[in-house]
Amino acid sequence: MARYTGADCKRCRREKQKLFLKGSKCESAKCPIEIRPYPPGEHGRGRTKDSEYLLQKREKQKCARIYGVLEKQFRGYYGEANRRSGKTGENLLRILETRLDNVVYRAGFAKSRDHARQLVRHGHILVNGRKTDIPSARVSVNDIIEVRESSRNMTPFQVAQAEAGDRTVPAWIEAIPSKLRILVHSMPERQAIDTQVQEQLIVELYSK
Repeated sequence: MARYTGADCKRCRREKQKLFLKGSKCESAKCPIEIRPYPPGEHGRGRTKDSEYLLQKREKQKCARIYGVLEKQFRGYYGEANRRSGKTGENLLRILETRLDNVVYRAGFAKSRDHARQLVRHGHILVNGRKTDIPSARVSVNDIIEVRESSRNMTPFQVAQAEAGDRTVPAWIEAIPSKLRILVHSMPERQAIDTQVQEQLIVELYSK
């Protein structure tokens, strides 16, 4: 399976903002973007002309990096979003938000989406009572996501229970830390998605 293996912090610096890819490190003074708030590389401090295409490209890259999706899969999500009724940009964000790894992260059961992806891949998560080890699996209304019984004493889940309430959980899902369970009440609306991206720029990029 293709995946990004480089330094996560370089991706934040390239986008000139925190993408929260490293969990608690992003909140600390050790976050590299706090020390070097400019793109990596020899010409990172140089000025670049922000053309319309560059702004669109950077917005697409930022969105894909936040959710941990590579280009081929991201383009597939865009195609699916474009075929659906409604606004394509909002459909795209809704698809990304309903990925299983994102839901586990949003509920506070993982420090980052990478961490959530690892927990899912290792088979610690059940969806409606069945083990699901595919991070890109999509959740639906009334789904019940929970941690497997034999995994509940693992450190990440113990920490999640101890830190319950530290992170705001979106209104479309309900996290029950005491039972390590997540209930999906509805599909996310745009106003409930706090991802800082301008989805219209992504639509304009792929519409060319």
